[in-house]
Amino acid sequence: MINRTILQSLTEGNFKKDFIRKALLFKGLQQKQLFKLARDKRKEYFLSRVVEVRSVIEISNICRRKCNFCNINFHAKIPQRYTLKYTEIIKIIEYIYYKKNRRVVLLQSGENRSQAYIDFVAKCVRNIKRKFNDIIIILSLGNLARNQYTQLRDSGADRYILKFETSTPKLYKQIKPDDSLEERVRCIRQLSELGFEVGIGNIIGPPGQTIDDVVNDLFFMGNFKLTMASCSVFFPGENSNYQNKPVGDIDIALNYMALMRIMYPGMLIPSTSSLERVKKGGQYLGLAAGANAVTIHDGTPRELKKNFPIYSVKRFTPCEKFIKNIITKARLRFR
Repeated sequence: MINRTILQSLTEGNFKKDFIRKALLFKGLQQKQLFKLARDKRKEYFLSRVVEVRSVIEISNICRRKCNFCNINFHAKIPQRYTLKYTEIIKIIEYIYYKKNRRVVLLQSGENRSQAYIDFVAKCVRNIKRKFNDIIIILSLGNLARNQYTQLRDSGADRYILKFETSTPKLYKQIKPDDSLEERVRCIRQLSELGFEVGIGNIIGPPGQTIDDVVNDLFFMGNFKLTMASCSVFFPGENSNYQNKPVGDIDIALNYMALMRIMYPGMLIPSTSSLERVKKGGQYLGLAAGANAVTIHDGTPRELKKNFPIYSVKRFTPCEKFIKNIITKARLRFR
């Protein structure tokens, strides 16, 4: 009866923190009902049922940060640090544009505030947009200076992803000791002010996180003007400082995604590959929980993928066939 009351309240837009806390812990039938509510909300706002499909190009693994959960951080032992050449990036773009018919591309790297690097990325973006003016370019490069964000926006970049990881300042400092939540928020706000379509996101399950922290993350998102939002499951990456910590709870992550869809229905929400790494079938479950975007790993050169492990050297990198299958299974449309 209590769970029915919670679902009814969510349907009516009553988002009491106590209801959200309980819904995050749903399993079994209650979880399925929560997912159904999220899918209904997605259908209301995205009538075409089209899933946005992105290609990712991991253009550099050089990073100045020392995040405890990450295994491409400044101290990480990686076989090779690299930055793709301009000609390599353009060649990859041509391939995914003409051969894969992709129109949304994510350029991702570690955090590198070198002006020479930002000049390089801006040059790439500017020339990609000149040649392919119908491509949407998403950047994910970390915290930068305002003038650098301005430069990237002026070059033609459309969107920017900057995950907040956690809205709890103390926990943020624990997992990202050389950064602060205050700085992250400043960057997110600047991106919006400069006209980027902004995406943020959190992590479920890093050491020290409580369920109340997760509840607060959901409400924290309401402080920003957003186009996209994501949720990743913590995975103890090999060679990271958290390599011996337990994996995050995928059910909480999926419930969080469903609640994002219910509370912020107009956003693009990706079903991330971290879900599949934690649980077979996890990325399909993300779509079942209301997600409507996916990333295909067909941009980074195969020989370099091992040098961009993010959360695991054995990370799951979905191919187009896999993505098409789960989209079809979810009764959605591949674009």
